[in-house]
Amino acid sequence: MASQPKRRAPGEAVWGYAFVLPAIGLFLVMGVYTIVYGFSLSFATWNGFQPHWIWVGLQNYADLLWASPRYAPRVHQAALNTFWVMLAVPVLTVVVSFPLAVLLNSVRRLRTLLRSVYFVPQVTAGIAVYFAWQYVLQPDGAVNALLGALGLGSLRQPQGFLGNPDTALATLIVITVWSAVPVSMMLYLAGLQAVDPALTEAAQIDGAGPWRVTRDIVWPLVRPITAIVVLLSLRDSLQGFQTFLIMTNGGPGNHTNVLGLETYRLAFLSQLDPTLGLSSALGWMLFVAALVLAAVNLRVMRRAT
Repeated sequence: MASQPKRRAPGEAVWGYAFVLPAIGLFLVMGVYTIVYGFSLSFATWNGFQPHWIWVGLQNYADLLWASPRYAPRVHQAALNTFWVMLAVPVLTVVVSFPLAVLLNSVRRLRTLLRSVYFVPQVTAGIAVYFAWQYVLQPDGAVNALLGALGLGSLRQPQGFLGNPDTALATLIVITVWSAVPVSMMLYLAGLQAVDPALTEAAQIDGAGPWRVTRDIVWPLVRPITAIVVLLSLRDSLQGFQTFLIMTNGGPGNHTNVLGLETYRLAFLSQLDPTLGLSSALGWMLFVAALVLAAVNLRVMRRAT
């Protein structure tokens, strides 16, 4: 005889809803309300202090893209800088982190110590590290001193690497890659440890060298990890701006201004100008761009695998 399902007392359901409702309420207030509020603000002008918004429709989006002689050129410059960051950071992150993960996976001695050393940039306080980088890259900093000591004085930057418009963006890209490599390396390392050793051993028995094994067997098996690494790098490149804010604040002459930093500037560094709507509009355009890039990246990686 089948047992009857146990009926729950009405009081149990009430207690369940009582525990769940605070989390739902917090999500509605901090999530849904904030999203709707920010989206509505993108169609208005407001400086944060006026009692009412001024509804302008799609004018904010037009001003950012082409209509405003004040804001459109800044957004165009920031978009170009962001494009170079989005192009360079994912590629360099993969180029550095994958060989490093392969090397650490093959090391037998001091493996734990080496992993900890390479993971240090991720656990170090970001602001302190950025200020340390600023100090190292100054005109009288350690990098210029090292170049002079090595007889490479022609590569020294009298303005500092962050003060020269020709080197500032490339320098920030290198720092961004440096901070992204630890997590990417750990992701690749986890993927490498999941590879069946029988596959690599069979290839070695057939005469394949380390390069062929890595290129033809290991690399195809970790392509899903590459998709994750590229996606994370694209997200940070498109929306992240902390490094640029702290180290250069977009300078010199907007040569390191990126879209995330421009959004922050319009929201908080425009004094009493009614630019919160412009900031919200730019933020939503970044959000849509991030969704499109994520979809394209996933489709490309699925086809590749």
